[in-house]
Amino acid sequence: MPLQLFHKTLKLQGFKIDQARNEFTAISIHDIEKRKQKILKHHFTSNHFYNSLVTNKKANWNELPVLSKKDFQQPLYKRLSKGFTLKNVFKGKTSGSSGHPFMFAKDKYAHAMTWAAFHEAYMQHGINLNTSLQARFYGIPLSGKGRYLELIKDFISYRKRFPIFNMNDEVLERFVNQFTKTKFDYINGYTSSIVLLANYCKRKNLILKGVCPSLKICIVTSEMLFPDDRLLLEEWLGIPVVNEYGASEIGLIAMQNSKGDFEVNQQNLFVEIVDENNQPLQDGVVGRILITDLFNKAHPMIRYEIGDLGSLETLENGTRILKELQGRTSDIARLPSGKVIPGLTFYYVTKKIIKDEIEILEFVVIQKKPSLFEIQYVSSTDMDERLKIDIQKAMDEYLEPGLKVKFTRLAVLDRSKRGKLKQFMSEVK
Repeated sequence: MPLQLFHKTLKLQGFKIDQARNEFTAISIHDIEKRKQKILKHHFTSNHFYNSLVTNKKANWNELPVLSKKDFQQPLYKRLSKGFTLKNVFKGKTSGSSGHPFMFAKDKYAHAMTWAAFHEAYMQHGINLNTSLQARFYGIPLSGKGRYLELIKDFISYRKRFPIFNMNDEVLERFVNQFTKTKFDYINGYTSSIVLLANYCKRKNLILKGVCPSLKICIVTSEMLFPDDRLLLEEWLGIPVVNEYGASEIGLIAMQNSKGDFEVNQQNLFVEIVDENNQPLQDGVVGRILITDLFNKAHPMIRYEIGDLGSLETLENGTRILKELQGRTSDIARLPSGKVIPGLTFYYVTKKIIKDEIEILEFVVIQKKPSLFEIQYVSSTDMDERLKIDIQKAMDEYLEPGLKVKFTRLAVLDRSKRGKLKQFMSEVK
């Protein structure tokens, strides 16, 4: 019987999860305009950083500035609202998957509301965050304090982690063997990593649910889920696949509901689709996705550009559906030793260069040859040798020894047609 530590631990840390869950379920999606104006008024009153960006305090919503990740690349304490300090907020770091890493903060109640959103969305699929055992396909720091913190979180959150740094057939065989011994309720993790698992099952003519009958669903996140990948996953995992769209600095943005619709989280967030002039687009038209966190009083997330493109549909009852999402694809790196590395592994490498007062504004990692990687970055000065050595050590630790790293400073980075950077690209055929 699980210890049901997840919500208990949140409460001990000062997160009012019960109150947040009650409020979340009571919120009407029809009063979103009132809640938009409430959070805007709060930051006009209490946040110097946001006030410095808005010259016209009487501007209507569509005239407010769009906040980008680049706007947040200054020390976190300078961006906090009155009454909040680095000691009384929840702090986190983005992965830098868009090329713009930064630190963020949420007040404790806003963070509790984030977890309330996840709880309600997962419960629609019969998954309880306290009692359902998760097979977690994510990375993990290989050493130090960060590793132990992740292991503690795994224990509290009732999940077994399957590290994604190496997913060759030998490793995947061990993973499948673990499923034969453990009664997992669901799989959660990076799309590309779970696709590798399903492809292994296909090669072995093995349906995963056949060896682990307790499995109910698979929840994929952080990367695009393409239709052919969904078919592959559902066939060889033997369970329904649910698509989740979120971001560490925002929380749950949208998730497929029990009807299969990609339902937008309108209780916590206001989601906009805008054109190149930051003006709203009609339903069905693809544009840039902006997010407003309606509860975060510690740090302004108002008309925040997350870096993806998409389109919306509004149902008769007011529910909004994410009809199309473009972005968050990730290549696979194949190393000289035979290791197969999902591109998001580079999140754990580039964390080495993420600091509060960050100097590197943008970066991408490009695999030029099996053993050669180029890190292109934008900075006011050349990367110092100490930092290069740290990154080389991280590559040796997380990938494998002997890889060569080339560092190239550029004035601007090349972007795709969508205007979004991919953190990792492979040129190896």
